[in-house]
Amino acid sequence: MGLLKDRYCIVGVGETEYSRDSRRTTRAMAVEAIKKAMDDAGLGPKDVDGMLSYHQNDSTPSLIVGPDLGIRLNFWIDMIGGGSSIEALIGIAMGVIEVGMCRTVAIFRSMNGYSELRIGGTGARGAAPVRGQDLATRPYGTMSPGQAFAPSFMRHMYDYGTTSEQVAHVKVAHSKHASQNPKAFYKERVTVADVLSSRWIVKPLHLLDCCVETDNATCLIVTSAERARDLRQRPVYVMGVAGRVSKPRSDFAFAHGPLSRVAGYYAKEIVFPMAGIGPEDVDLTGSYDAFTFTTMLQLEEYGFCKKGEGGAYVSSGIIELGGKRPNNTSGGQLCE
Repeated sequence: MGLLKDRYCIVGVGETEYSRDSRRTTRAMAVEAIKKAMDDAGLGPKDVDGMLSYHQNDSTPSLIVGPDLGIRLNFWIDMIGGGSSIEALIGIAMGVIEVGMCRTVAIFRSMNGYSELRIGGTGARGAAPVRGQDLATRPYGTMSPGQAFAPSFMRHMYDYGTTSEQVAHVKVAHSKHASQNPKAFYKERVTVADVLSSRWIVKPLHLLDCCVETDNATCLIVTSAERARDLRQRPVYVMGVAGRVSKPRSDFAFAHGPLSRVAGYYAKEIVFPMAGIGPEDVDLTGSYDAFTFTTMLQLEEYGFCKKGEGGAYVSSGIIELGGKRPNNTSGGQLCE
């Protein structure tokens, strides 16, 4: 994989409005986001021949979306997934281009995440039949990601003395960043006191510790560095990639390793050697901020601070714009 460093690029980005009542189909939103990404890159329908997406049975397949844009696909995949799926799909895009299966790949996610199928275990998701892995959780009341993550967060607080006040600084930082982002859903800056006074969702998560549920679609376009030289935007080179890295078990996580460990512990052993750098060489980070606590745990596990020091790290000002290593400068999922 080291041989692929800087040989592939992200050349276009597109997104729809972030709303809570899109009144549009996921098909229409996907088409808009992909078209905007193609325009951003200076590409037409004949220039894109691969398409990838991820979903949770809440989107529209690539094989439907592609023809709506006049694209005939040489390769497409729609995989079931959640966080870190985009990174995995970037790696897959690089691989299929490398072996000659296609030349340029559009990667999208489209969902009505508030007005239709909400992640939080209510509405249509909550009414779905209990089967498969849900048999170990839903009969006992575990219906949402917040409930699933909470034991890891609580264990970190128990083991290392991490406080809700410290972790609330993640929301504070991201809200400052979002206040400068015209596309963010929540642009209002919040304080630590605001986070701690918001209502409980599941201990230790307050409402403002949780990400925003919105209707939207986004798209990235990946192609070779050679091809990127002729396109509209300055390309973003991919130095290394890891995605869908998992812990030994995702269901009974307590059976292997510290309960507060997240998959970044394993992913860092892939992505940093690929890129030929270490955490100390990174000036800007982007984290999966489904919750304030997930950002804190990820930054720890990737080595930006020592294990147990995440609370102090995120509350030090380092993750804010103007700090040593800003995180999620768009406002992230906590605000977008």
